[in-house]
Amino acid sequence: MSFSFTNPKPNHEPSFSFTQPNPANVEEQLQAIADMAHEILRLVAELRRQISA
Repeated sequence: MSFSFTNPKPNHEPSFSFTQPNPANVEEQLQAIADMAHEILRLVAELRRQISA
């Protein structure tokens, strides 16, 4: 599964769409988003530790 950024909003907030719009995959898509968010937060915490060290 993948998603792409499309049509940036005037306030620079990008919108995005999934390549598989099938409603049956919504749960899978939400889990993928949660997994990506978890990884981003982990990397931010690691970066903060490196900066403050």
